[in-house]
Amino acid sequence: MTWYKKYLSVYEQPLQKAPQEVIHEIKTKIEKLQSDTPLVSVVIIAYNEEKHLLANLWSLSDSVCQYPMEIIGVDNDSSDNPAEIFKMTGIPYYTEYEHSCGYARRCGLNHARGKYYICIDSDTMYPKKYIETLVKTLEKPNTVAVSSLWGYIPDKQHPWLAVKIYEFLRDLHLFLQSFKRPELSVRGLVFAYPIEYGRQVGYRVEIKRGEDGSMAFALKKYGKIRFIRSRKARAVTGYGTVGVDGSFFNSFKVRALKALKNTGSLFTKQEEYKDEESNLIDKPQH
Repeated sequence: MTWYKKYLSVYEQPLQKAPQEVIHEIKTKIEKLQSDTPLVSVVIIAYNEEKHLLANLWSLSDSVCQYPMEIIGVDNDSSDNPAEIFKMTGIPYYTEYEHSCGYARRCGLNHARGKYYICIDSDTMYPKKYIETLVKTLEKPNTVAVSSLWGYIPDKQHPWLAVKIYEFLRDLHLFLQSFKRPELSVRGLVFAYPIEYGRQVGYRVEIKRGEDGSMAFALKKYGKIRFIRSRKARAVTGYGTVGVDGSFFNSFKVRALKALKNTGSLFTKQEEYKDEESNLIDKPQH
């Protein structure tokens, strides 16, 4: 049985269909995880994610972690009910009225009390050792950021074998890219860093995508970006931007062509941040 199977019972479901016993379980477990003196701040950003947030929180409530943590939320001025879900499950949350991942993550960063900041996307589910595994890596000398990998939920439109082939080839590309261009292999749904350095760099808020890679690029001057490939830190998510190019096959083709086009970037370092997905450019800070 896959570790996330039980969470799928509330994934893609509106709040009104959520079993009260699940909400009670999440609230009870989250209360036990919350610390007044956290080492790590786990920050969930949510924009119109009512149908996914409860599954996300359920997975986080099952976390097994030796480090004290706080779990806080950011509602990016949603038109559905993330704020209500945060209230019902006892998650302290803040409302960010400017729309973008950059604004939402910056809001969380401003309110975080820990030493480390773990980015959490509300449409994603995380294994129970996820937080602990990331913090252990962040504690290594000369480490300024960590990023792990993620998988997708197989369904009728996305068969298990096709999903696994897609993930394998994508993981291979991210691995090769991480040697010279680690910032391009970072994704916000599986990203963490020391809060002190994150606040010095700050999030870009004028862009809709790329705030995570831009942050990673600016952090490189403080130390090493490490990548975790252990299944203990492999999250699972929905299809999000994978679905914007139509069918799963077409999405794979589009991304494969982009990867081939940018093969040269695998072997050269860059003095500026350019996100090949969104053509964003970030000049290094001095």
